[in-house]
Amino acid sequence: MVECVTDMAQAAMCRNSIAAAHLKVISIFTIFVTSVMGVSMPVMLARYFQGKSLYDIAILVIKCFAAGVILATSLVHVLPDAFAALFDCQVASQHPWKDFPFAGLVTLGGVLLALLVDTVASSHVEHTHYTPVETEEKEGGGGSLSIELVSGGGGGEVERVEELTRLKQKLVSQVLEIGIIFHSVIIGVTMGMSQNICSIRPLVAALAFHQIFEGLGLGGCIAQAGFSFGTTAYMCFMFSVTTPMGIILGMVLFSVTGYDDNNPKALIMEGLLGSVSSGILIYMALVDLIAVDFFHNKLMNSNLWLKKLSFLALTLGSASMSILALWA
Repeated sequence: MVECVTDMAQAAMCRNSIAAAHLKVISIFTIFVTSVMGVSMPVMLARYFQGKSLYDIAILVIKCFAAGVILATSLVHVLPDAFAALFDCQVASQHPWKDFPFAGLVTLGGVLLALLVDTVASSHVEHTHYTPVETEEKEGGGGSLSIELVSGGGGGEVERVEELTRLKQKLVSQVLEIGIIFHSVIIGVTMGMSQNICSIRPLVAALAFHQIFEGLGLGGCIAQAGFSFGTTAYMCFMFSVTTPMGIILGMVLFSVTGYDDNNPKALIMEGLLGSVSSGILIYMALVDLIAVDFFHNKLMNSNLWLKKLSFLALTLGSASMSILALWA
């Protein structure tokens, strides 16, 4: 049996509902502003470089930095928090949580879920926009059968491939935002329910930087996807308000129910949701971002120096997000 040992005097000193509420109000505005800054920066840079000779290179480097941020978010921030929640002494002392590493299992489920969504959506996009049509070509009395891809917009094979690539990038950005929103809601609700000023105070600054880097990651993918202005603004807005809305929701839940964020049921929910979002983010970072750019991007494969620059951007993105784990 796992025994839970806590410093009651320290816990009592840190628990202050009024001071916690003031810190949370400050954090709502701070996190919203930093989220807007982070997610809009890559989008504005992409608009600035658009039409210039360095546009494709700038977008690729931004996307590699973004992939590093997202990968570090999943492996260094979300997954350890999920394991910590499910291995908390209040949870790990109960069946079935002490019998099996459920955080790893649910993370695996998140990876498979992301793969399923990616596969089904990609197949739907291809079948919707490109229909195989059999055409018969007769030459000198003989016949030969050929398959043509018919697109609603017409154009050559290169245009078809480029359009499919853009549609795929849009799909990746949307699934990625879903995974990040899961993560942001968990962070916000957890902070909103907490009354521990000793943990909230450093979180305000740390989460501000966290949202900047995570916003850079999502913004880089949105910029490359080439959405319309309205869709881009909507996706940026949703990312920016998710964590502040989560904090407000957590405050409301605590005021209505008095539900403690250290309650075993709250820890189990936090651990399970965190594991799912971690699995989604791991899949998106490795499969749809890093693998696509480093192994299937013609621009990078034709320039060794660009591949080195992209790897450096990936490393910097990973390092930047990993360092924040010291505080949040």
